[in-house]
Amino acid sequence: MAIQAQWKQKVLDRECLIGVIGLGYVGLPLISAFYHKKYKALGFDVDAAKVESLNQGRSYIKHISDEEVTNWRKEGQFEATCDLSRLAEPDVLLICVPTPLSDSRDPDLSYVEQTTRSIAKVLRPGQLVILESTTYPTTTRDVMLPILEESGLKVGEDFFLAYSPEREDPGNVDFTAAGIPKVVGGYDPISLDLAVALYSQAIVKVIPVSSCEVAEACKILENTYRAVNIALVNELKMLFDRMGIDVWEVIDAAKTKPFGFQAFYPGPGLGGHCIPIDPFYLTWLARKQGLTTRFIELAGEVNSSMPEYVITRLAEFLNEQCKPIKGSKILILGVAYKKDVDDPRESPSFTLMEELLSRGADLSYNDPHIPSLPKMRHHDLPAMESVELTAETLAAQDCVLIATDHTAYDYEFIVKHSTMILDTRNATKNIANSQHVLKA
Repeated sequence: MAIQAQWKQKVLDRECLIGVIGLGYVGLPLISAFYHKKYKALGFDVDAAKVESLNQGRSYIKHISDEEVTNWRKEGQFEATCDLSRLAEPDVLLICVPTPLSDSRDPDLSYVEQTTRSIAKVLRPGQLVILESTTYPTTTRDVMLPILEESGLKVGEDFFLAYSPEREDPGNVDFTAAGIPKVVGGYDPISLDLAVALYSQAIVKVIPVSSCEVAEACKILENTYRAVNIALVNELKMLFDRMGIDVWEVIDAAKTKPFGFQAFYPGPGLGGHCIPIDPFYLTWLARKQGLTTRFIELAGEVNSSMPEYVITRLAEFLNEQCKPIKGSKILILGVAYKKDVDDPRESPSFTLMEELLSRGADLSYNDPHIPSLPKMRHHDLPAMESVELTAETLAAQDCVLIATDHTAYDYEFIVKHSTMILDTRNATKNIANSQHVLKA
């Protein structure tokens, strides 16, 4: 087809305008990957504050610097907008919007559907639409396609459609968006060919698969694999704690085996947008097929119970000093969902904080990456600011609870000046004079 050849030539000539919808932890790294290969990008977001910040050269994501965003703007390679009528301008539209769970833990595709409707209003011949948001298999075909075809255009002839799951790992300096292989599934062979041609210019390796459904299922498998294995070590942690066995030492010993074992680590609960959410997309899909995914649901139950287990261990720890949780000064270290990121989404720290406040604790927190406690959709917490981590602050606490093991923390300093520490991340490993530290 002539349109296919023309489109691919436009990609090779760096004349293809990249549209990115959703300027968050997935969208901005994608823009960075294409910017470094000399492509221009037009970013869309409904949050006017984010759009204004980016257009002024300021980033709000730790691993995308102000300097880089400033360069995007100075070189005329990037613009952000809230004006969805401009969705007709890009040659490709990469959809990177949230896919949360509803209160009943069913998939909430409202952001995907709203975005697709906005695209359908202005969809023009020759555009390639790619969904990157994590979702269940058949979303691209059964949810997006009917909406897009309301435009009167036909997929595979007038416009093209594909799915390529995001694989961001915030805080992991070894892997950028450009350095992580990209799985791509197309609605039809032409859509796949165009999507592969596009990503191949900016991503280290592209893996084409036979359908959108395979690509969608691939992402769900990756995250469910992690969720199930984390649940296993979380359950073993509770067993080994009771037996007086250090689960982290057990894992360190097991991972010396050069085959057949991959190390996963316990913690106070799961966080981030993917691992706590994606397996429930699969269980929902299984129910629609008349099946149950007992293994996955059990893993979800175990992981969801971990904050409660940490609170129980904290209560026992304080009780040894004849102290109740009520009235005790508790300092939580880390509210980001994982180390060295500024991303609080689904962080177990919020559950811990809610439970401690409900029990009457005198609560404070410190996180070098999150100076103010953000509003969270599923948590009701008071406005709080990160306290300064001084010797006096540490000494004033009845207990310091390490919830996120940021590299920025000086753990020797923390152990030295704290009277009691509950360590959920094994952050104080190998620190001398840590008899007052309890691992949980």
